[in-house]
Amino acid sequence: MSDAVIGQPGSPHHGEPAAISEGPVVRAVDLVKTYGRGGNLIQALAGVTLGFESRRFTAVMGPSGSGKSTLMHCLAGLDLPTSGQVFFGGEEVGLLDDAGLTRLRRDRIGFIFQSFNLVPALTVRENITLPLGLAGRRVDQEWLDEVVGRLGIGDQLRQRPTEISGGQQQRVACARALVGRPELIFADEPTGNLDSNAAAETLAFLREAVGEFGHTVVMVTHDPNAAAHADRVVFLADGALVGDLASPTADAVLDQMRRLRH
Repeated sequence: MSDAVIGQPGSPHHGEPAAISEGPVVRAVDLVKTYGRGGNLIQALAGVTLGFESRRFTAVMGPSGSGKSTLMHCLAGLDLPTSGQVFFGGEEVGLLDDAGLTRLRRDRIGFIFQSFNLVPALTVRENITLPLGLAGRRVDQEWLDEVVGRLGIGDQLRQRPTEISGGQQQRVACARALVGRPELIFADEPTGNLDSNAAAETLAFLREAVGEFGHTVVMVTHDPNAAAHADRVVFLADGALVGDLASPTADAVLDQMRRLRH
């Protein structure tokens, strides 16, 4: 999707996130992550250097154990690499203290998980606005209304997560990720627990978050059909970057995955 459909200069979209500096939103430089020691040493990342461009939808794929989730966790400041660097904009994540990491994850990153991670005791609306409350930020009601309207969950705001379907719960998770207008959204297997229709709706919304709202999305997935919704797919194997595919199709992604398995 071209930049022309993202927004026109001089007329910012109401839901567009704050402007960021030129260059990748987040990048890894020679990232290494190991677990264990001695004979039990496992190298989850083996010197990955990779950047994710602003206002693009990128999928990260690879066989089980390839380092996909470890990479995402390091990029998001959820885990620290053994060596190497992660930069969020011009800021080195490894130099942040605990309070700085908390602010980064809370204010600049949105998360969507396979298991939804909703709080059962809270209503749908309370789940969506929870990150804003934790940050002491006011809810922008106009933007909240737009997000829940696009996701079709306006009628569920007073319900609890256990009272709605899995597909609706994932829409709530999408709304929670977007309501704070983060610079970057990480989606970890967001369609893994959904049926085909709910999965398609979630992927269409992620596509819209990039194309219309101007967000940046990085999605970890094992599904070639899900990856085909992205602008770009990067492939990991044995903790290393082994492929980079622009304008992917499901067949091209599947072909690349088959080669990685042989």
